Amino acid sequence: MVQLQRYFLEIAYNGTRYHGWQTQPNAIAVQQKLNEALAILLRQPVETTGAGRTDTGVHAKQLFVHLDIPAAPQPPEGGVEVDLQSSCSPFRGLGGLNALLPHDIAVKRIIPVHAEAHARFDATQRSYEYHIHFSKDPFRQNYSWQIKKGDLDVELMNEAAKMMMEYTDFSCFSKSNTQVKTNNCKITRAEWLRKEDSLVFYISADRFLRNMVRAIVGTCMMVGRKEIAPEGIRQIIESKNRSNAGTSVPACGLYLTEVKYPYI
Repeated sequence: MVQLQRYFLEIAYNGTRYHGWQTQPNAIAVQQKLNEALAILLRQPVETTGAGRTDTGVHAKQLFVHLDIPAAPQPPEGGVEVDLQSSCSPFRGLGGLNALLPHDIAVKRIIPVHAEAHARFDATQRSYEYHIHFSKDPFRQNYSWQIKKGDLDVELMNEAAKMMMEYTDFSCFSKSNTQVKTNNCKITRAEWLRKEDSLVFYISADRFLRNMVRAIVGTCMMVGRKEIAPEGIRQIIESKNRSNAGTSVPACGLYLTEVKYPYI
């Protein structure tokens, strides 16, 4: 019986050209490109499991995936263990794998883990950023959402964001028919920061629902424009009704920035 070794891969990608992370039958996804490159490198079909899924056009500065491949032979007693990054490892170093990937997908680390380690279920925290800018900037196209500066009250937006940390059921911010067992999440950070000609929203939680961050940002924008009071966020969350929350903002400004595990 072939013994398998499980690995975590830390990857990053520009999501502009892709229909999200997860492989789809009629569209190009990041997972498909990664699996294809790994299959060429390892000379066998490869299936990866990601820490979560990102939607079309969403970027990831850090995402972990896991995969299983036949374990390399153990070095003889007194021998030198092969470095995973070396050309002698099953992956033949990061350079070989990255050379097979498109320019907008990169592998940052290859980490051997125990057989039961799971990229999705073992993650204890995920963090996102949402970027907004106010002046036309060709270098932010597809990487930030441009809006008219107007009068956004960031202090009120932060009041609303802070209230979200008092709740756990975020059905009002989730896409319908997602087939998840629960809509409960524990938010540990939700904060807006102004940076010169831009705004950045930072949010961390143990898990996120589909479309959740973009719906939260859209709802905070309603508060910032004084369409609803900060306290109105409570009524929206307690209603558990997606139609009561704000419109989902464009995907281009959203980044998955960090995924944490107890053993990495």
